[in-house]
Parts: sequence; structure tokens; C-alpha cells
Amino acid sequence: MADPPLTGAPRIDVAVIGGGPAGLAAATALKEAGIGRVVVLEREPQAGGIPRHCGHPPFGMREFGRILRGPVYAARLVARAERAGVEIRTLATVAGIRPGGHLLVALPEGLIDLAARRVTYATGVRETPRAARLIGGARVQGVMNTGALQSMVYLKGRRPFRRPVIIGSELVAFSAIMTCRHAGIRPVAMIEAAPRITARWPAALYPRLAGVPLLTGTRLLEIRGGPRVTGVSVAGPDGQKREIACDGVVLSGQFTPEASLARLGHLALDPGTGGPVVDQWGRCSDPSYFATGNLLRPVETAGWSWAEGRRCGRWVAEDLAGRLPAPSGALKLETSDPRLKYVMPQRIALPRSGSGMGDLQLRVTRPVRGELCALNESGILWRRKIHALPERRMLVPLADLALPGGAGTIRFEIREETA
Repeated sequence: MADPPLTGAPRIDVAVIGGGPAGLAAATALKEAGIGRVVVLEREPQAGGIPRHCGHPPFGMREFGRILRGPVYAARLVARAERAGVEIRTLATVAGIRPGGHLLVALPEGLIDLAARRVTYATGVRETPRAARLIGGARVQGVMNTGALQSMVYLKGRRPFRRPVIIGSELVAFSAIMTCRHAGIRPVAMIEAAPRITARWPAALYPRLAGVPLLTGTRLLEIRGGPRVTGVSVAGPDGQKREIACDGVVLSGQFTPEASLARLGHLALDPGTGGPVVDQWGRCSDPSYFATGNLLRPVETAGWSWAEGRRCGRWVAEDLAGRLPAPSGALKLETSDPRLKYVMPQRIALPRSGSGMGDLQLRVTRPVRGELCALNESGILWRRKIHALPERRMLVPLADLALPGGAGTIRFEIREETA
């Protein structure tokens, strides 16, 4: 049976932009909550998001109670959504967002205007490209991010190089090693500028087990070659320059939310996260729009994004039923300390109820030990000792904060320990 047209009756209740784990989870939760017509708009030929490109485990323990490879996991999420009654439209690119839930959608047959009572924005993240990383050297073939590598290996069956270097040590960099091993590629080094890896221990053991030298405190200076990569120039912990022969470079991590629709549209963006400004229900500056998943901040796992998407779907259903407070009064949350990268959500809608995000999420820009404090004009509202590292989330339970009853601003800062 053919899907009903996207325009005309029956009216779309919720349009979900993005068919990755968060978007599919939100759509499924909306149908389970009894919402009538829920449509996922996915620009790729298949829904499932980044896990479709990851032909390795571990995915699925939180969602299915077993360890799955990425493509199997993505297919199960799609099947679950379809069983719930979600319409999934692939090759549907949202070209513009407008106030009140009006979307401009590019389909193979042309552009259409689409109206929905609510829109859930779940477009995820992307890795920072070479141009934005200001890496010097030749513009040569064989330089790519992890997503492009996974797409080549798992979706196209290609082997773009044989002996690359991997730049970065976020979790996705270890995924790059797995992808290389699958394709018979042997990385010659993993390079991290910081003195320790970004991912949690014991991830540092994996490169060694895979036979990949892990070089911490090492900066990439220049990429050499022509027309293909022949090597890289790096500076080690002692500042000494050295050359590493290789035939490719994988630029991993340094994620940024895929928020181009918001940037070109009308939704307020947070400079810290790079994603939309939201309240504790994921509601954006235009209350017809909600945001969820890694669009809110870079970067969490597929399982985390799935769980967050399910919660967001339930919140959107509550909003459609008129059970969320109007977004007129809100506490503003901000960071006043360069060592804090962001706080999310950035607003607390009032009056505050028991639903919504239970925690504030913060991250630091560099390793720090001290006391995290929440303050307003009256003084310190909350404090906690921390030992934090970049790219590792800090959670502050909202229930622990002595929130003022009216609108205002709460600032977060770090008071660092002194010797």
C-alpha cells in the first residue's frame, strides 16, 4: 500500500527531521502515545542514521538487550518505527524551516510546502572537515573523516588506502580502527594532541591490541604528498618535528551539531553547543519545534541518543495534549567561565514540573579540578567538587538546584583548587 501524500489530508501531527536513532525513537514514542500521523523525513536513501555505516558492534544493548552490528541495529530501529505506524519518507531533504511548523521539503518529484502541528528536529552531528581544522600542507587525495571512511568501506565495499594515520582519540577514532581492520587496512598511528586520550579508559588499550601505535601529546603539523597522501609531519611532546610515512589521513571527531536549518532559519542557537537553544523538554525558541539527540550537543552514543529521543517523543505528545506550561516565563542558564564549554538545556520553563530533563549537562574545555558552582544575583545556589575532562559529560540533577521561583539568570562557573 502506497504512503499517503505529504500534503493534504490527513494532516501531519508531527514531522521528524532526521531518521537516525533519536529521530526514529521520538517518532516511535509519539505513535505509542497515540499521536495520529507521524512522518520521519530522511534525506538518505535509507533511514537509520550513522549506525548504518558502522559495520561493527557494540550497538543495541539498551534498546534490544543484545549486542548488534550497526546496520542490523539501524534496521531494527526502522522496523520498530514502522510497526508502530510511523511513516518514513526517504530522499526527503528539508530545505527550510519556518515559524509555526512550516517546512520546505525537497522530494525527488520536486519542492513541497509541509505543515505540521509540531516538528521534532533530530539531524545529529557531523565531524569537522579539514578546512575548518586549519591543517596545513598539500590538498591531496586520501584525507577524509570517519563517516566518509565508514561509508566507503561498509556501504561501497571500497578500500581508500592501506596505511593511514588516524587523528584524534574520541570514541569515533576507535571506530575508525575497527573499520580499517574490517577492510584489511593497517593504520600506522593514532595521533592525539592532548597528553591523554579523549575517550574513557580502557579505550587506550585497543590501539595497542590492534597493533596501532598511540602517540599522545603529538600535533599534526602538515599533510604531505601529491596527488595522494605520502606522509604527515607531526610535533611530539618534546616539540621535535618528525615525519610519518602513510597513504591516508582519517580526521576523527571534533563534532558539531548539524544545525544548518536552524542557522539559516529562525530558531535561536546556543554558541556553546552549536545546536538550538532549548528548555527542559527540548522545546526550541519557536514552541512548534522540539530538538533531540546529538543536535543538542556533540556528542553522545547511539544508545544515549535513542533514549533521549524516546523521552522527547513523550514530551511532544504531552505538549500536543496541552500538558506543558507555556514558554513565556523561563530561567536562563549560561556559563560565565571559559573553562566550561556549555550548559544544556539553556532555559528552564516555569512553572517547573516533574517531567522534562532531569539533569543539566555541562562539559569543560580543558582538564580541571575544583568546584562547580551555580550562582545568581543572590549568591551561590549549588556547588559540587569536580575532577572533569574534556568531552566527558557532567550531569547536574535539577532536583539538587535551589531554583528561584521567577525568571532570571543562573550562571555556572568553576572555582579551581589551588595548591
